[in-house]
This record gives sequence, C-alpha cells and structure tokens, in this order.
Amino acid sequence: MKQILKSVLPDPVLQAFKNSYDAIRRLPQVPDAYLHPWRRKSRARMVEYYNVHRGERCFIIGNGPSLKQTDLSRLKNEFTFGMNRIYLLFPELGFTTTYFVSINNLVIEQCAEEIAALPIPKFIAWHANRHFQRMPEDMIFLYTTYTGPQFAYDMTRRIWEGATVTNVALQLAFYMGFEQVILIGVDHNFTSKGEANKTVVSTGDDPNHFDPRYFGKGFRWQLPDLDTSEIGYTLAREAYRKAGREVLDATVGGKLTIFPKVEYKSLF
Repeated sequence: MKQILKSVLPDPVLQAFKNSYDAIRRLPQVPDAYLHPWRRKSRARMVEYYNVHRGERCFIIGNGPSLKQTDLSRLKNEFTFGMNRIYLLFPELGFTTTYFVSINNLVIEQCAEEIAALPIPKFIAWHANRHFQRMPEDMIFLYTTYTGPQFAYDMTRRIWEGATVTNVALQLAFYMGFEQVILIGVDHNFTSKGEANKTVVSTGDDPNHFDPRYFGKGFRWQLPDLDTSEIGYTLAREAYRKAGREVLDATVGGKLTIFPKVEYKSLF
C-alpha cells in the first residue's frame, strides 16, 4: 500500500497525508500528555525556564568519541546541556552539566535509577515516565513524539524528537533564550551500521561514544537515523537564524555539515 501511494501521489500530497495519519495515531497520547498530574507539574515547571538565559551562550555536549579530544575543563563555568549517559564523564570532569536531557526509551529504561539520582535539572521524555516510581522535584517530563516534524517554540506542548536527543536540547536551549548555542561531541558518525532505528544488543565495548561502557556489552540501543536528525538540525538552524541567534558546531572532526563550523579553542 505504501509503495502504491508513493507511486501515485505527489510528494507534497503524500507528506500531508502522512502528517495527518501520524497526528491521528498520536491522539490517544494527548489526554495524559496534558492532563496527567506529572505532566501538569512539568508544564508549570517548564514555564519557569522561559527566557531565563536570554542573551547568554551554552554548550550542548554530544557523546561522540571526539569528546576525548576536547578540553572539557573549559566548560566548568559555562552553561551546558548533557545528554543520555554523559554522567559517566562527571567523575573525571569534577563537575556536572547544568542540565540533563534524555528522550530515548531504551536508555531511560536501562538507566532510570542513575538518571533519577543526578543532582541537576532533568528533562525526560514523557513516553518513558513508567520507568520512574516518583517524580523528583528537579525533573520535567517533555511531551516528545517520533513523528510530526516541527521546531517547538513552546516546550510545554508537543516536541518533535528529530531522531536525536540533540534536537530536543536545541529546542530547550531556544526556549530558555540562549543567544548562541555551541555543539561539541556531535560527531554525526557511527562505526556501527544498519537499518535506522533498529534495536540491537551490544556485544562488546562501545566504539561510537566517548566511553566503551556507554552502550557496553548487553546494552540494548537503537541504530542512528542520521538522515532524519539532519531534518531536525535544519529546522533548528533556521529557527535560530530567523530569531537573530546562532548555532555553531565546534565538534572536533565532526561529520555534521548543517551548522557553521568553529574551532573550539577560539571560543575561550
């Protein structure tokens, strides 16, 4: 059926049909996403972050191997977003990131206790709320979805994940008012290959991240969807540009080409 539709419908019509279908599929999620007590608390807490960092800069720290070639000590007094298992790096750093973001259900399922224990504000995908027994005071559940591409200007409402937690962090940073956002560790390049979003089980040390334990032996994770993530990055680039703000990419040796490149050392 999908192939038939692709062959007979123009791309704009096909995309409109797909978006409508996806919106209908999301309908059952809507009541809890807006009315559940945890989400009501989350929305109220989220409002407090609106433009709280107006005019400032921040760093969004990806988890690629290039972090091992990046002097992270320079970030101690900067505003930073860490994601997923970035906390494996905290003991070595001697400090935490300012904020923490995680949206992948498999990551949250397997690391919920570690995430809940982090002593920093945490932004977590609502669809993974079942992995938490309670809602910590410093946790905000975000209503994120896999479908319906958009750049969210209001983080209390629906947020498109854009196939990577980095896209959600970019939307959070915009909502908080950051004028300049700098990406590091966003290598946009994986040694592991295969079908996008396919769930696999790691059979040994992780070669795709800064620490071999990141998705170590036995960890279930999803192969990356780099093409879809680039759609999200492009939406973010344009949103920042139209607002007179900017996203720069200071990743050492990164393969992402969406954002202007800048040398990391030149930022200090």
